Amino acid sequence: MIRIVLAEDQAMVRGALSALLGLEADIEVLGSAADGEEAWRMVQRFTPDVLVTDIEMPGLSGLELAQRIARHALPVKVVIVTTFARAGFLRRALDAGVYGYLLKDAPADHLADALRQVQRGGRAIDPQLALDAWSQADPLNDRERQVLRLSGDGRSASEIATQLGLSHGTVRNYLSECIGKLGVANRIEAYRLARQKGWL
Repeated sequence: MIRIVLAEDQAMVRGALSALLGLEADIEVLGSAADGEEAWRMVQRFTPDVLVTDIEMPGLSGLELAQRIARHALPVKVVIVTTFARAGFLRRALDAGVYGYLLKDAPADHLADALRQVQRGGRAIDPQLALDAWSQADPLNDRERQVLRLSGDGRSASEIATQLGLSHGTVRNYLSECIGKLGVANRIEAYRLARQKGWL
């Protein structure tokens, strides 16, 4: 029996996934969470075999959940099911130690098969996305990504500097690096492009 916890912030999708997987004789849905923090509590309480999670959710993202599970060395495998067909997200997911990365528009039976494959110790990655992921590497480092994300949230360089404990000049340098690496004209374009590629 494959014991799973579901994490998905859209109630209709969460209900549909739970119902579909509940029909499988060898899969047991232990619980479903509407946000990342609730999912983390369920993972700690139930220690499922697999956490099936979306990427973008309130509280903790699916990637942050995967990282936290790895940090705490929990024996829980993570499978991401998302609408984001972005190579950058897949690369970051694999770096976070996920075992599966599937798109929500895939046929429903693919998810159950993927969970069985992951339970056996394999990986289940959307094949086209896997090809795309290795054709274009993320040029940003963690600090550049952090600064650019805050900039995209509308923060000024001074506000970012205060929040991250950096000097104003250092923040400006990070933003300039992002603009240069991404080959765009300004930080707004840099943020948009990085979001589009899944690098943020």
